[in-house]
Amino acid sequence: MENEIRSKIGTDNGKIAIALSGGVDSTLALSVLRNCVPNEVEAISIKFADSVDETPLAAKIAERLGIKQNVVYVENYLAELPKAISIIKLPFWDLHWYYVTKRAQAISKYLVAGDGGDELFGGYTFRYSKFLNLVNDDSNPLERVKSYLKCHERDNVPDQDRIFGSKTGFSWKIVYDQLIPYFDNSLPLLDQVLLADYNGKLLYNFLPVNTTLHRHFGLKAIAPILSKEMISYATHIPYSQKYDKITDTGKILLRKLLAKYKMDDLISTTKLGFNVNTINLWKNFGHKLCKKYLENSRIVQNEWINQSWIDVYLDKQDDLEIRYVNKLLGLLALEIWYRLFVTKEMSPETVLS
Repeated sequence: MENEIRSKIGTDNGKIAIALSGGVDSTLALSVLRNCVPNEVEAISIKFADSVDETPLAAKIAERLGIKQNVVYVENYLAELPKAISIIKLPFWDLHWYYVTKRAQAISKYLVAGDGGDELFGGYTFRYSKFLNLVNDDSNPLERVKSYLKCHERDNVPDQDRIFGSKTGFSWKIVYDQLIPYFDNSLPLLDQVLLADYNGKLLYNFLPVNTTLHRHFGLKAIAPILSKEMISYATHIPYSQKYDKITDTGKILLRKLLAKYKMDDLISTTKLGFNVNTINLWKNFGHKLCKKYLENSRIVQNEWINQSWIDVYLDKQDDLEIRYVNKLLGLLALEIWYRLFVTKEMSPETVLS
């Protein structure tokens, strides 16, 4: 990790920005950074309205390592969605990295992040034990894929096939076929999960989105955990060095490194990482915005999405599961994308309020 940082910065003695949530990955990235280069460092932390406030813990970490903390307060997480989508050119709504990079450009041309820790070193502990309870060594690859998807309750809904209109051609078989290779092999069960995680959101969501934002804001990204050496190392060690089944603890090796840097005592047992409270976001802004844009949406008019599915859940306020909120916000992002790039009736400068 130190080699990755040194190779990217070289002899440049300019200021460096780092995204600091206070979690294992970002704290480790900061610890390594402070240990290997003398540059001035400033941290960027995000405080989302009506969400768990990660900034006090991040402030303690920044103080111990002698760096300045910049706190970005975001009242309405969805306000600048048109601008963010116009940059990444993809219909995603969960774009916290937009706020990080927007602030980073005013601090430095370098942005350090702890990307990759979850996927490479077993950070998604909330799904591992569930997966192991659903499958065994005799489960066939398709059964493992279906169980894997059941552990992603935030990302799909039971009636997902009803969301899509006639033009989409949605099929669960297509989804299963994409995932089968990660479970049709001789790897241990948890290593299969880690393989699927790495080849899923990391490669096809986080990295493409973040890379585009870095380019737009003129930033040079430094992700020490995602160096070639770290990827090679992480993919060739047993999962037992990453995840403890008994204590349900992940990122074992990364935590040991934090202890080496004497930073482990500041790490929360709660998973951190710029998380917005989706239910509160829905109640404060999401529901009204979805009603405004989805009740007469272009994605329905052009037969990509079914209005009947939207109608079932849009006003189901009291007991609406978070997975359905995520799907509705995903449709909002798709509608914004459609109006930006297909009908071209929306300006990127539009503020959702």
